[in-house]
Amino acid sequence: MDTISLVLFVVIGGIVLLWLPHLLSYKLLKNRIVRRQRWDLNICCGTTDGGGINADIVRHTQVSKFVQVRIYELPFRDGQFESALCSHTIEHVRDPQAFYRELCRVSRTVTLVLPPLWDVTAATNLLEHRWLFLTFKKEHTTLPPHIRLPFARWVQKVLGQRIHA
Repeated sequence: MDTISLVLFVVIGGIVLLWLPHLLSYKLLKNRIVRRQRWDLNICCGTTDGGGINADIVRHTQVSKFVQVRIYELPFRDGQFESALCSHTIEHVRDPQAFYRELCRVSRTVTLVLPPLWDVTAATNLLEHRWLFLTFKKEHTTLPPHIRLPFARWVQKVLGQRIHA
């Protein structure tokens, strides 16, 4: 094997090793959680219909029962929902604790779906995420420990952030 072939093999192999966990985490495990039940509130809809009210800060695509919201002042009554799903959203926000408190205010149970540490490409997405959640689990019913994602603020300032919450 010549040097160029070896370099290509290593690069392609590295990309595959990074993206396989991401595909498992984001496509397979996330979709299994979303489809497991009808969610009264899906506050991370993007392109996903949770079956109840679908809420987000911006409309990404056509989903039924869509409501545009401000995440720190949700337009719902205390305890209005039995179940809320927040998937791949809280790692983007300015204040995860305030957002989580607001989710708990409007719903009896809150399920957070996060990028686990083993999904390195998602967990360390400096272009979009502000927080690194210190967990190897995908699904949570409480807010797990988290730290500011190193260099994220600088990268997003220089290159811009696609998602503003």
